[in-house]
Amino acid sequence: MAATALFSTLSLLRPIRSRCRVPGTVCSVGRTLSWTKVLDEIDEKLAAGDDRSALSLVKDLQGKDGGLRCFGAARQVPQRLYSLDELKLNGIETASLLSPVDGTLGAIQTNLQLASLAAGISAYNLLGWTPQDVFYLSLAALFLWTLDSVSFNGGIGGLIVDTVGHAVSRKYHNRVIQHEAGHFLVAYLMGILPKRFTLSSLEALRREGSLNVQAGTAFVDVELLEEAS
Repeated sequence: MAATALFSTLSLLRPIRSRCRVPGTVCSVGRTLSWTKVLDEIDEKLAAGDDRSALSLVKDLQGKDGGLRCFGAARQVPQRLYSLDELKLNGIETASLLSPVDGTLGAIQTNLQLASLAAGISAYNLLGWTPQDVFYLSLAALFLWTLDSVSFNGGIGGLIVDTVGHAVSRKYHNRVIQHEAGHFLVAYLMGILPKRFTLSSLEALRREGSLNVQAGTAFVDVELLEEAS
């Protein structure tokens, strides 16, 4: 699945046949029968949990016909730490290096709370609830909120907000996809094999049984595999 998803990502990024130039080689991004067979085989090995065989297959076919093209093609440069003075001297705003603030889910959560309050007021007026009914309902809501916060670290609430966010906000939905595609593609070009990914909290719950995860990408840990051998 992960390998096939990468092929789809590359196809979307470059609908026309494109080329990724690497020192000494030229690799083309295009749909070939042999490539799709390799993708299927890699997906089968990853699905079976055989990460080492999947990684070995990718590296054995690297640069050959039918192999994954452009895998590890990015040229890496030595890491260098810059001081704040150096950044300012070069006209780089340090604030631009921080993660962008996303207020989409916060706004959705606020709207859900307002909608719940409006629904409660409407039910109070239409159904003839007594103050005692409102008290017990509020107590039950407080109990559920506390249970979620303590037992699931807010995972159920986050699941609801994230699911609604994907359903009502196309901007949020697309941003999550683009964010994970960035992780996926950068890792691939650096020679790190993507293993699996999720694009929503609901998908993470269904596939991984995990709460408190909006989206994420997992990779084959090369160093861990080498240490285990």
